[in-house]
Amino acid sequence: MTEAKKNIRIVVAYDGSRYHGWQRQPRALSIQAVLEEAIHRITREPSTLIASGRTDAGVHALHQVCHFFTRSSISPESIRRGLNSLTPEDIHIKEAGYAPLNFHAQYSARSKTYEYRILNRPDPDPFLRFYVWHIPVRLDLREMERCLELIRGVNDFSAFRSSGGSPGDPIRNMIRAELHPPRGGIISLVFEANGFLRHMVRNIVGTLVDAGKGRIDRKEFKRIMASRDRRQAGIKAPPQGLYLKMVHYDVT
Repeated sequence: MTEAKKNIRIVVAYDGSRYHGWQRQPRALSIQAVLEEAIHRITREPSTLIASGRTDAGVHALHQVCHFFTRSSISPESIRRGLNSLTPEDIHIKEAGYAPLNFHAQYSARSKTYEYRILNRPDPDPFLRFYVWHIPVRLDLREMERCLELIRGVNDFSAFRSSGGSPGDPIRNMIRAELHPPRGGIISLVFEANGFLRHMVRNIVGTLVDAGKGRIDRKEFKRIMASRDRRQAGIKAPPQGLYLKMVHYDVT
């Protein structure tokens, strides 16, 4: 008797340092490819693992939500343990369980939270080089916070969208945009929104750092946002400081 199709939801944490991002691609190591191959070994079925969203090369995840369909009778907990035995140490399956058949890791998400970490002190830390953006000059955190106030709420984020992304509505609701004071020299910037444009967080962070360095002020940041022109904004912050921190759902 053929087993009924099941929807398996998993939560994954990974260190993206040595991967070319989430998405499977030819001749490049990706998180998706590693996990799909491990799932195939366990279930003996070809599966497509769908994530809440793609992360770029070098970007990390603390709580990436994914799902796949299977007719295997293997329990989610056995799948979780099996995946952790088959994947490298820089990938860890935190949770696994059954989800409704209509659950979709990307389209069912209500919002996502990203965190960006900056090491703000004169000397770098060689042990953190793959996990923070080191900025040796002291940043003006108050001015950065003043700029963060401008992006909260519903706004057009065209000025912070990199080219090459899917053309679509640039309006997003920034539910949370916070700067957490340094701990051990590390500044944490936290963003929660109902969706993010391509490289949106990294482009916002690059522009905030310009404010922190005194290159722009709140008034200029506001002008950049209103311009809707990516060329007016700051550089794209490097990937290693970015973490997908949480994916939020109404029902999981």
